[in-house]
Amino acid sequence: MTLDALVRQTPMWLDGSGAYADVIVSSRVRLARNLRHIPFSSQNKTADEERVVDEVLSAAQHVRDLNQSTYFDMKQLEEHDRQLLVERHLISPALALRGGNGGVMVDQDERLSVMVNEEDHLRLQALTAGFEPQAAWQMLDKVDTELCGRLDIAYDADLGYLTACPTNVGTGLRASILIHLPGLVLVQTVDQVLNGIAQVGLTVRGFYGEGTEVVGSLFQISNQITLGKSEPEILETLERVVRQIIDFEYSARQTLLRDARAQIEDKIWRSLGILANARVLSGQEFMNLASAVRLGVSTGVLKDPSLVLLNELLVRVQPSHIQRMAGSRLDSDQRDQNRAEYVRERFASASTTSRQTRG
Repeated sequence: MTLDALVRQTPMWLDGSGAYADVIVSSRVRLARNLRHIPFSSQNKTADEERVVDEVLSAAQHVRDLNQSTYFDMKQLEEHDRQLLVERHLISPALALRGGNGGVMVDQDERLSVMVNEEDHLRLQALTAGFEPQAAWQMLDKVDTELCGRLDIAYDADLGYLTACPTNVGTGLRASILIHLPGLVLVQTVDQVLNGIAQVGLTVRGFYGEGTEVVGSLFQISNQITLGKSEPEILETLERVVRQIIDFEYSARQTLLRDARAQIEDKIWRSLGILANARVLSGQEFMNLASAVRLGVSTGVLKDPSLVLLNELLVRVQPSHIQRMAGSRLDSDQRDQNRAEYVRERFASASTTSRQTRG
């Protein structure tokens, strides 16, 4: 699979399915693993990194869910192409910046990926649509068993899996939920709701994970602790807290529609109008306007566009995707114009299809 083919397809984890799809965009589970006989990545030399790549790719050929995957080598990709993989949530910003002998295996539908030579030798990841962390875990656990069964993994009987960062020691598991909280943002209680989750070992991150900003009222809720807890315990805590946050969000949406319906509907319809007609559109502006439109669709104020289209645009309007679709280098002004044109076309097409279906 080429990068062009990747750009043309919509990842399965953005298909709008799964539980609570009106609030939860996706669920992700990630595992950190290292090879016992090779220094961890922070101490690695080029020859060590090359050995990691060779051993992991060789083992992956015998894993059913990975043997048809594509390996993207960071040192063979331009900076904007590495950033494209970040935009698709297939690699971390850290791996994109690191380059070198890093890389990522990606399966055909982008549900499974394996980063190689990031902070750890391996970062296995599974993504699912909606609120389905257990499904993501089951998928990843199977791959972990098959892949790591063919590798000499660094494991301590007392501590668990050994990792480059002490916070990942133990299970090596990080589970996260990408959640849309416009109701809590608008009633100005989002900080109050989210500040308390640290007490149960969870944290809040931005759209692309650790060290990135929150945009479009999209938050990542994930676990912080991997040592001393089993995988089921980590997932159970995350699920329990996220269900509470979902309830708070639903309550906030009901409050807004009850107490300020005209203002909320105006915000939603204005946002739709701008997206459907704008000639210049920055990435930040798109995310904020799309958040209001998503709220409108989720609450029944709008019938169109679909959540599937809004999910797809979350990825396709990002800078490297816009540039890749254009087929040439663009400056920021050109990207903003191309983004606006692309969004207009997609909204117009979706509206026409919807009218034909209803007719």
